[in-house]
Amino acid sequence: MRIERIEAIPYAIPYARPLKFASGEVTTADHVLIRVHTDTGIMGVADTPPRPYTYGETQDSIVSVVNKVFAPQLLGLDPLDRSKVQQILRRTVHNPTAKGALDIALWDIIGVALSTPVHKLLGGFTDSMRVSHMLGFKPAAELLAEALRFRETYGIDTFKLKTGRRPLSLDIEACHVLREGLGADTEIYLDANRGWTANEAMEVLRRTEGLGLSMLEEPCDAGEAMGRRRLVQHSSIPIVGDESLSTLGDVSRELLSGGSSGVCIKTARSGFTEAQKILGLCEGLGVDVTMGNQIDTQVGSLATVTFGAAFESSSRRAGELSNFLDMTDDLLAEPLEIVAGSIRVREVPGVGAEIDPDKLKKYRQQ
Repeated sequence: MRIERIEAIPYAIPYARPLKFASGEVTTADHVLIRVHTDTGIMGVADTPPRPYTYGETQDSIVSVVNKVFAPQLLGLDPLDRSKVQQILRRTVHNPTAKGALDIALWDIIGVALSTPVHKLLGGFTDSMRVSHMLGFKPAAELLAEALRFRETYGIDTFKLKTGRRPLSLDIEACHVLREGLGADTEIYLDANRGWTANEAMEVLRRTEGLGLSMLEEPCDAGEAMGRRRLVQHSSIPIVGDESLSTLGDVSRELLSGGSSGVCIKTARSGFTEAQKILGLCEGLGVDVTMGNQIDTQVGSLATVTFGAAFESSSRRAGELSNFLDMTDDLLAEPLEIVAGSIRVREVPGVGAEIDPDKLKKYRQQ
């Protein structure tokens, strides 16, 4: 079996409402669908989310690097030669989500070729993941109303609060209102998207002490090395690295230097192959992980479920899997469902992301 052709298809699907957070705002899923074709007729599928304010990638840059740099080097290779593929991808710096999607598409091919679900090839620990829902920038009362609605409708009882606003009082008030309204047993954690300084983050932790918050993700820029280490040393909850931990090397550096005490794994930027290595490093060091979301479509969320459910340590916490509910449509032929607060893996060969051809025709941009 050989790689015969690679497609990078730009498409755009509007969000029902803008998603706002400290490092940017998203109004449209202007993503790139990756399809890797083999000479046996098997095709692997993955989704690529451009995030210029996080990784520097745009829709145009992803299409260009896949078509002009990666595809010419990968054509003719056996999809099973994953280490050889990784070595080729590493020659080009950055471009994490383009690399991640190619890797996921190759795993999809392998699963179909072996007539086995990819979540079983990876580890097969469980068949579903609990869902965490992301709450964006809104007044505290509206945040609570949204959380209660998602708990009632979907059974979700873990919420990630996007913070990093100024004045700090807006986020602090939201924490108190959510805890009072949702009760003591609901998990609430924060993600500041580098919106604060390390000192501001310490002030927020001081003023929310006793609320039972479970984690604080990317409170400040990792470049604030001394402040970030001081924050980790004095925090009673994990300080989770996300944007600062795009690669295995980044994770190693931040954990060993004391800049983070938890790790957010996102398959959109690491694929399955590097995500396995990151997870193994965290397991060896006794560091908790959470499965994050790159404001993913259902295709991307399915990839996260596939990886997260495969391992015990990545399935302990609820994964961030519900952003697709804010989209006006999706490309999946069979939509994902959140039932009793969880999403199940697809028990079919590969990852199971079958694309609706009519929807792709409708939303593709070239």
